[in-house]
Amino acid sequence: VWRGETVRREYGKMGKSLRNVVTPDEMSEQFGTDTFRLYEMSTGPMEVSRPWSTRDVVGSQRFLQRVWRNIVDEQTGQPRVSDDDTQPDTDALRLLNRTIAGVHADVELLHYNTAAAKLIEYNNYLTKVYGPGAADSLPRSLAEPLVLMLAPLCPHIAEELWSILGHDQSLAYGPFPVADEAYLLAETLEYPIQVNGKVRSRITVPADADESSVTAAALAEEKIVAALEGREPRKVIVVPGRLVNVVV
Repeated sequence: VWRGETVRREYGKMGKSLRNVVTPDEMSEQFGTDTFRLYEMSTGPMEVSRPWSTRDVVGSQRFLQRVWRNIVDEQTGQPRVSDDDTQPDTDALRLLNRTIAGVHADVELLHYNTAAAKLIEYNNYLTKVYGPGAADSLPRSLAEPLVLMLAPLCPHIAEELWSILGHDQSLAYGPFPVADEAYLLAETLEYPIQVNGKVRSRITVPADADESSVTAAALAEEKIVAALEGREPRKVIVVPGRLVNVVV
């Protein structure tokens, strides 16, 4: 409320004539160029108009700070990555390769906002498992792909991290990470189970389960047994990877 009247937020154009311009120089000086770039790219598709909110820029800044702390020891300035030959666990490798595949596709299509979202998800996982204070150091095999994927969006911090990781040559000449197809395949699939067209339950089965195995698992599901009330199904339709429909 201002002077007895309710204040409403309205979105409009920005322009010099409207005297509401926020210049790139101002943003770069306050938050850093990479933060400004990332915020611009992550607010939505490049081809559509988006509302500007200076106070939201700090979200991009915090993400880059977390990336830095995951890779660099803030006390010594040295990399806190592990160079041993220990293989990261399967969950980490699956997320890494899904992120590589997703970011690669998004960048090619100029979908920088969804590429940024995937990088944030991946870095959040690294923070949780390998962040400062964790028992295990961040494996180099998980850290370097993050830096390479970050480079198209935030080239300055990515270049600095690449150098700290011990590389003499610019990452601009390095190859973009390539996803291992073996880690892109799901281990399990979830099937909704319908009885006469109405979803009654769900089951999770191995991704390579054949139709007879899916049918058996569906008919053994407790809620489906109750829904059948002892009746024999006339037909069981399995749509691979999508659903099971039990017709009574």
